[in-house]
Amino acid sequence: MLTTNFLLIAPFLSAVLFGGYGLNCLLSERMVAEFERYGLARFQRLTGALQVAASLGLLAGQLYRPLLLLSSGGLALMMFLAVVTRFRIKDPPVAAIPALVLCLLNALIFFHAL
Repeated sequence: MLTTNFLLIAPFLSAVLFGGYGLNCLLSERMVAEFERYGLARFQRLTGALQVAASLGLLAGQLYRPLLLLSSGGLALMMFLAVVTRFRIKDPPVAAIPALVLCLLNALIFFHAL
């Protein structure tokens, strides 16, 4: 069973990771090529904006539980779709591990917040 400390720290960890990646999606030219490779170029900026918004939602969700549920649930779903995308474009399975770990982390946050 996960400790209470982990479940208190997890939203902050996820917020930092998604905040950074979301900003990278919005500001990095390298991400343009990555999203083109995924076949999702038109969703690059939306993905970045949603990740930054959800990272802020994870933090604000410590004070307002529905926001924590929305943010962690949305990120879990986004990362599930990222895993599916990695398999769809035939990346090696190991390439899907970060998205899978973040999917599970946010699913844990979501179910703990229920």
